[in-house]
Amino acid sequence: MKRQAISSEQSYTFFDYFKLNAGFEEIVGFWNYGFNTETLNLPKSIREVENILELSSRLNDAFSRVALESEMARRETLIAPILLEVARNAEAKVKIEFPLDISRQLKGSLDYLLHTESDFLVVEAKNEDLYRGFKQLAVELIALKEWINDDELNYLYGAVSTGNAWQFGKLDVKNKRIIQDLNIYTVPRQLEELLKILIGILERKH
Repeated sequence: MKRQAISSEQSYTFFDYFKLNAGFEEIVGFWNYGFNTETLNLPKSIREVENILELSSRLNDAFSRVALESEMARRETLIAPILLEVARNAEAKVKIEFPLDISRQLKGSLDYLLHTESDFLVVEAKNEDLYRGFKQLAVELIALKEWINDDELNYLYGAVSTGNAWQFGKLDVKNKRIIQDLNIYTVPRQLEELLKILIGILERKH
């Protein structure tokens, strides 16, 4: 008998999935989700992004002045400023280290949760490891879907970020599938495109 990656008898936090030596399919399969990687057609806002030049200047200054060797440095100088500007443009609320406790296998704190009529979560990739960070994101998307508990929900979006690199994920509710975007968006080079995607996701209806 094949050994399962996740034990129904064991307790896990979201970060435990980052550390788990198992593939994406094995992990999300515990909740009967499938997994695939493809180029996502992500929502994009058509509005001009306010204060983008100011934000770009702040980020460039951070790259030149701040030693971005620690997770806290990357979160405070790169990720948080981007998400706060997105929240301001999309009139979203931001929850930081938001606790979620769905079950023994779905619990922990979400690094960032942005809320309008839609929800969007961001995982800060520990050790700048996008691959393992996406494992954590996949499980958090499943947990967030259970927490929202909305029969009209079609998709949930999230992203894993190192601060200067962002990769998106999508939970397809109907088909019970987690999709990893093939594209990786970099900051500051693709800042405007990244912001329009983040705002576009928050502007959408479910």
